Amino acid sequence: MQLRAFPPFAGFLGLALLLLCLAPAQAQLFETKATQAFMIDADTGTVLFSKDADKPIPPASMAKLMTMEVVFNAIKSGRLKLDDTFVVSENAWRKGGAPSGTSTMFAKLKSAIRLEDLIQGVTVQAANDGCIVIAEGMAGSEDNFAAQMTERARQIGLKTSSFVNSTGLPADGQRTTVRELALLALHLWRDYPDFYRYYGLKDFTWNKISQKNRNPLLAMDIGADGLAVGASEASGFGIVASVSHNGTRVIMAMSGLANDKERAEEARKLLDWGARSFEKTEIFARDEVVGEAQVFGGAKSGVTLKAKGPIDIFLPITNRDKLTAKIVYTGPVAAPVEEGQPVGALRVWIGDTLSQETPLFAAESIGVGTLPQRALDAVKELAIGWLR
Repeated sequence: MQLRAFPPFAGFLGLALLLLCLAPAQAQLFETKATQAFMIDADTGTVLFSKDADKPIPPASMAKLMTMEVVFNAIKSGRLKLDDTFVVSENAWRKGGAPSGTSTMFAKLKSAIRLEDLIQGVTVQAANDGCIVIAEGMAGSEDNFAAQMTERARQIGLKTSSFVNSTGLPADGQRTTVRELALLALHLWRDYPDFYRYYGLKDFTWNKISQKNRNPLLAMDIGADGLAVGASEASGFGIVASVSHNGTRVIMAMSGLANDKERAEEARKLLDWGARSFEKTEIFARDEVVGEAQVFGGAKSGVTLKAKGPIDIFLPITNRDKLTAKIVYTGPVAAPVEEGQPVGALRVWIGDTLSQETPLFAAESIGVGTLPQRALDAVKELAIGWLR
C-alpha cells in the first residue's frame, strides 16, 4: 500500500503531484457486460466495483424503490399506518391495473386496499396499480407524489435522481444513476429493517392471483434478499440487489443488459464475486496517526492527522498490490491549527476505483510560529507560489 500526504498545487510541480493522487494505473478487478454498474459493502461503505456509475439513466421500475422510501418514511414518522386503506381510482386501474398490460397486482376498480397489501404488491410484483393507488392516496395525484419523491431523494443525499411518476414508466425528465440506486438500496436496508423484509418475499397473492417475486436472484440460493428489477428501451435491463454471505452484505445496481437472462447471470456473478473476494481489514486503528499535513506559519512545520475512529475497508483477498491510498488536503494549512480541526481526507483506491474516502482531522494543536519561522515559511510559499 502506498501512502503519500501532500497539498494539491497547480503548475508543473502541482501537476506531477496531482497525477500521483488521481491516476492509479491498475484496471478493474472484475469485468461485466453491464454498461453501468456499482457495488458497495454495506458495513463500511467501501466501493467494491464501479463502471460508468454516474451516467444518468431512466430508472424504469427501479424507481419504485424511491416510491417505497417515501411510504416507509411516512410510516416510520407516524403519518401512515400499515392498516390504512386506499381506494383504487379509475386512473390507477387503467394506467397500472389489468387493462394496462404492465406489471400489476390486479387491484379491483373502486376497491379499498390496506397499505401493507399495496406495499407487498409493489415490492414483490412491481405493481404499477399499487404505486398509483399509494401516490394518489398520499398526495392527491401522482404528479404531487413524484415531486415528493424527488424532494425526499435530495434529503437523503441523492443529487441526480429526479422522478416524474411513481411507477418508473417512461417519462421525460425521469432519471437516476446506478450509484444512487445502490445508495438508495443501502438506505432502505439500514433505515427500514422492519420493511426491508418485504423485498425478500418469494410470492404474493392478491385478487386470487398468485405471482412470484420478479427478482430472479431470490431463487439462486446465493443469499439474495431483495430488491428490484427494471427494463426500458433507453437503458436496457437493470437490477438493484443485495446479498448477505457469511456476515458480509454487498449491495449492487447495474443497467444496460441485453435481456432478463443476461441480467440475472451478470448480477449473480458480480454479487458472488463481491461477497467472496473481499475481507474486512482495519488499516488504521482508533487514534492511530494516518499521516501529516504541511503547516504554514506554525510553531511546527507539519500537523499529524487521524480519523474520528478506526478506518476499516474491504480489501481484495488476492491482488492486494492493486490497493493505493493517498492523503489529500488543501494546503499548506495556515496556523494556528486546533486539535480536531478538519484538514483533509484519506482516499483509497482498489484498482482504478475510488473505494473509500475518510475525513481526517488534526491530531494536535499547532500554535503560530516565531517571526523567523513565519518568515522562512513565507519565503517557501513565495517560491512555490511562483511555480503555480
